Amino acid sequence: MDWVSLSLLCAFSLASADAATKAWLQGFAARELVVVRFGVVGLLMAPLLLGMPPIKSLDPAFWLWIAALIPLEIAAMLLYMAAIRDHPLSLTLPYLAFTPVLVMLVAWLLLGETVTARGAVGILAVVAGAWLLNCQQVRLNDRRSWLHPFRAMLAAPGSRMMLLVAAIYAVTATLGKGAMRYLEPAYFGAFYFALLGLAVGVLIVLPRPRILLKLASRPAPVLLVAALMAVMVYTHFLALQEVEAAYMIAVKRTSLLFGILYGALLFREPGLAAHLPAGLLMVGGVTLILV
Repeated sequence: MDWVSLSLLCAFSLASADAATKAWLQGFAARELVVVRFGVVGLLMAPLLLGMPPIKSLDPAFWLWIAALIPLEIAAMLLYMAAIRDHPLSLTLPYLAFTPVLVMLVAWLLLGETVTARGAVGILAVVAGAWLLNCQQVRLNDRRSWLHPFRAMLAAPGSRMMLLVAAIYAVTATLGKGAMRYLEPAYFGAFYFALLGLAVGVLIVLPRPRILLKLASRPAPVLLVAALMAVMVYTHFLALQEVEAAYMIAVKRTSLLFGILYGALLFREPGLAAHLPAGLLMVGGVTLILV
């Protein structure tokens, strides 16, 4: 599969995991959901570690990248889980589209990556489309209403949380590509999530072992969410090695479209018809990236 197909599969898996989490794990606390999406995923991906080079052969610089990544990933996931659990998908997921714009800046600073003018326009179009998903109250004859989406970011707790998640993910996406310089992508995702699972076990499960009983009470939903996340992780890193980080993350953010559809079809969230023009703009942005 090429990087575009991998990124789209990654996007669909992520949106499906979010919808499954909201539908079947509603009673779980944010830290319990972090255990599902890091700890259980790490266990499911462990077989991919067979044949991995010895740990002692890894460059010391690899561990510096990992040390910076893990606390950021856990913090972002705690915010992410609280946002989609307690707030509508249509008012939280769109703000993840700000990640590609921030990735352009972070990847330039840390990795020296640049994008073409056409690619930059495509990324901005993806972001603009997601912004418009929240613009039902904008009126053409009232310029003040054009700022409504920005006010919504400040007024809605779920939007604020997801905007912070987007900023953290801009950093982790870039740091992750830096760490991949030292370990093949086929192994990196599984090894990284094994480390995340270990960190979550020490920080969350050991102080609260009853969390494992909570997970065991809902085995099917827990395993479904973890399996979807495992697919997302594997395809994420395979795609990321083939193209600039900003491009891959932009295409991955089409998960927002899948998430909006899930919100309307499964959770009866309103406004699907009004969201279609914004969705077309996002698709147009992805097309510009690929041309």
